[in-house]
Amino acid sequence: MKKQQGFTLIELIVVIVILGILAATALPKFVDLRTDAALAGTQGVAGAVSSASSINYGTCMARGTGHATCVRLNAANAGATLTTTGTGAIDLPAGYSVTTDASCLGGAAGSAVSVTITGEQAQTANATVLCTG
Repeated sequence: MKKQQGFTLIELIVVIVILGILAATALPKFVDLRTDAALAGTQGVAGAVSSASSINYGTCMARGTGHATCVRLNAANAGATLTTTGTGAIDLPAGYSVTTDASCLGGAAGSAVSVTITGEQAQTANATVLCTG
């Protein structure tokens, strides 16, 4: 007669306990990834605003500040002006906004100001906007 082989109940319980401990230690890391992803998204939008500002500045300097493709940043609320729909510079994705704006009033062409972008889960990131003078 052959002896049946298999796992005992004790062995199965030990494996389940070990898996439970591993899951309990790994779960907080996976839960925290949502916050990290929201911050990365906000930083990405801030980077896009900074890039759009640089492209806008280059366009204004090459074609003149009166050209149709130049967004004139020479007054208060430079960030809001740059990110307003219809100006041709950049449209912020849904859920993102300029919360702390900067003024280019009296700023020379090429001077940099910092604006704060707020996104999902109230994550914030700074973007650099170049004044066009």
